[in-house]
Amino acid sequence: MVLGFSIALIVFSLLLMLLVLMHKGKGGGLSDMFGGGMQSSVGGSSVAERNLDRITIVVGLLWFACIIVLGIVMKTTG
Repeated sequence: MVLGFSIALIVFSLLLMLLVLMHKGKGGGLSDMFGGGMQSSVGGSSVAERNLDRITIVVGLLWFACIIVLGIVMKTTG
């Protein structure tokens, strides 16, 4: 059980990193340093950006739940 949640935590962590890096820079911070500030924003966020936001939030919640469950399982078994 611990092994399964540990593997799930690694997968969710990698997926969360990938999803966060796919987001468009909003200006300021490190995104400007790498050239993200040179693009002009056209209107609001697109449908793809909103869907990416939703997917990132869901994966983040699953990542958080996996950490909580893994902590509870490790506390009760060890």
